[in-house]
Amino acid sequence: MSSVMNQTKKVNKLTALLLAGVLASSLTASYVSAAEVSIEVNLPVSEGSMNYRPYVAVWIEDENDQTVKTVAVWRKAGRYDQGELDSVTGATRRAGVHLVKWDATNQQGEAVAAGKYTVNIEAAREHGSRSWVRQIVTLGEGEGNQVYTTKAAEELGSMTIKVSN
Repeated sequence: MSSVMNQTKKVNKLTALLLAGVLASSLTASYVSAAEVSIEVNLPVSEGSMNYRPYVAVWIEDENDQTVKTVAVWRKAGRYDQGELDSVTGATRRAGVHLVKWDATNQQGEAVAAGKYTVNIEAAREHGSRSWVRQIVTLGEGEGNQVYTTKAAEELGSMTIKVSN
């Protein structure tokens, strides 16, 4: 009887070790390392008498539409109290293509899990219109490097998003 108990203990111990190994490998494999997302924000020339530079926000959401990180906010300095956003804000930009990079980390600077994320780019003009473009990208998961091109919108020109995995 004691040999049966010893064998049962060995099997239980082996099972626990195997499960711990599987769990540990799945946890470490599910996070993205050294990924970078380059976003070419294209602000077209706006015609008209009320030609103000647009306010622009770039942020990343996960598959559950939860904000992962605010990457950039360009607005008029001192216009509104934005609290935390001051760490990623800058002055509004002139028409043209402006490069923004996301290092595949969350707001706390921690690497994000491999998976699908949505890049959001929104531009709005004071006394003007608003455009919001969303593009799903895949980080990790053996996808390799990817290039996405968005369609032009009223306040945003066609943009290129490059993912380096």
